[in-house]
Amino acid sequence: LIPEQATCVFKGQIFAVYQWQQELFDGSYDTFEMLKRPDTTSVICVVDDKLIVLDEEQPASGKRRSFPGGRVDETDADIIAAAQREVLEETGYTFKHWSPVRVWQPIKKMEWFVHYVLAWDVTGQQDVHHDPGEKISVELLEFDEVKRLAAQRVGFLHEASELFEGVDSLDNLRALPEFDG
Repeated sequence: LIPEQATCVFKGQIFAVYQWQQELFDGSYDTFEMLKRPDTTSVICVVDDKLIVLDEEQPASGKRRSFPGGRVDETDADIIAAAQREVLEETGYTFKHWSPVRVWQPIKKMEWFVHYVLAWDVTGQQDVHHDPGEKISVELLEFDEVKRLAAQRVGFLHEASELFEGVDSLDNLRALPEFDG
């Protein structure tokens, strides 16, 4: 999304600002800019017949409900590797099946994509050791409850409401087509 001729004018811990000269319709030029940040994952995990929902708290951001996930690190081989790492770190679970089901760009003036991944068939569970800057509790909720919370725009679950709109069961959720785009 950011043109090749753009110059990074600021680079922070998470965000970078890029600027470039853009020709306008009348032939004049103006400075355009766009933010960039690492992509993130959000993973809908199926454990038996329930879905994992986190109650998460970080300093200065309060409590919120979300699916497991987080930033894609430069060391992650790909989006699925990032999703697997985040789920393991936050929940202790590992899964056999991983399927990307949606990608969206939440802010149009920012090169940042959220990758929704579906994970199912638990292969293991271990103790978790959260970072000092996070408090996370893992809940297993019924499909209908998660769908209701997403529709009611609770926490970050609302970002997945579009996925749940046409799905009425866990079987239909697992049958979502893999994202291809």
